[in-house]
Amino acid sequence: MTTTLRRPSSSSRSPLSAADVAATRQPTERAHTLPARAYHDPAVFAFEQEQWFTTEWLFVGREEDLPELGSYFLTHVAGENIVVVRGGDGVVRAFHNVCRHRGSTMLEEPCGQLVRFQCPYHAWIYDLQGRLRPPRHTETLENFTTDENSLFAVQLAAWQGLLFLNLAADAVPFEEHIGEFPSHFERFPLAELRRAKRLEYDVRANWKALMENYAECYHCPGVHPLLNHLTPYDLGGYLPGAGQWAASWMELVGEAETLSIDGHLNGRTPIPGMNAADLRRVYYAWIWPNMLFSLHPDYLMTHQVWPVDAEQSKVVCELYFHPETMAQADFDASGPSEFWDLTNRQDWHVCQLQQSGTRSRAYTPGRYSAIERMVHSFDAKVADRYADDGVITEVVRPPKKEFGAARAKRAVSEERRSAD
Repeated sequence: MTTTLRRPSSSSRSPLSAADVAATRQPTERAHTLPARAYHDPAVFAFEQEQWFTTEWLFVGREEDLPELGSYFLTHVAGENIVVVRGGDGVVRAFHNVCRHRGSTMLEEPCGQLVRFQCPYHAWIYDLQGRLRPPRHTETLENFTTDENSLFAVQLAAWQGLLFLNLAADAVPFEEHIGEFPSHFERFPLAELRRAKRLEYDVRANWKALMENYAECYHCPGVHPLLNHLTPYDLGGYLPGAGQWAASWMELVGEAETLSIDGHLNGRTPIPGMNAADLRRVYYAWIWPNMLFSLHPDYLMTHQVWPVDAEQSKVVCELYFHPETMAQADFDASGPSEFWDLTNRQDWHVCQLQQSGTRSRAYTPGRYSAIERMVHSFDAKVADRYADDGVITEVVRPPKKEFGAARAKRAVSEERRSAD
């Protein structure tokens, strides 16, 4: 029997009131962005860590990182050291990396393989299911049972090989959190994919700025000319559905087959399940609060966005391909990985510029463009959680074809002006 840690409810109040974020909770046509304090105030950051990152479902990795019985990896969430391990029964579980005796950290290496948990201090031993074995010299203790002194368990859920954990014992069920998101991607065997590249970044910007950046391509013509050439920023559409996420797709144009340095598959086969429409699309989603999900015709890319403090974040970006593709003699993931390393660095640069600029006394919250509704969707969830008044802000996302039509109209007008 493992033990679930129940934390007392925090009485800490949000440093930002409903009045402070009222302008963000308006329809996009009249809404303003979040106040500068949301990106810089250490008190706001502390509130987010305690109230959100200890109670929400967080993306922490993939099941492929636990291939054998006893395989484990460590992850750090809101100051907590968590071990994710595949038990002797093959089930993946998560525990606080803390011995129940005197509180020693048990595992120091970031990943590896175990036959059991053994505390390095007094050698208390737990099996891979987290159950304490009878320690030495506890036979005469009163009211002591191994069941009540097993490792503190952390809630864990998996979808398509992706692992999510929640530190709260009374967490909303993962199925409610993820909502209808899986219905858009169940046709793809994403759990079968395997990692080909891992990229890590330290970014001098607040975690929310990174999430916002990913949620729009309004910046793409100027910041990402190659990306915008392959998938123009105002073509595509949104995916509907309930849950703590927002998703859209962008259209591959011309001879582009995927997002890579040259825009071509170069022999890489599409992910099984791709239909004709999928082969001309790149799907993007953010899943609250820290996951970015990008599905391309031939690979899946994910980002884990981890707050470090109010002014900096850590990002883990990974690219996964189907094993049959990776088994090809000429398999080469460098085109996609170089493309996204370039694109990521371009993004982080402008996020850092935003982080710097919003410190100015001159800055006041700006306005969303009509094409930034996924950004507004994310900010609305942030604002609703600051306000904590039970009101849910709905952000309407019209078809992107409206923007594409406007773009085409502008192009015709420009051609006529040129002809004149």
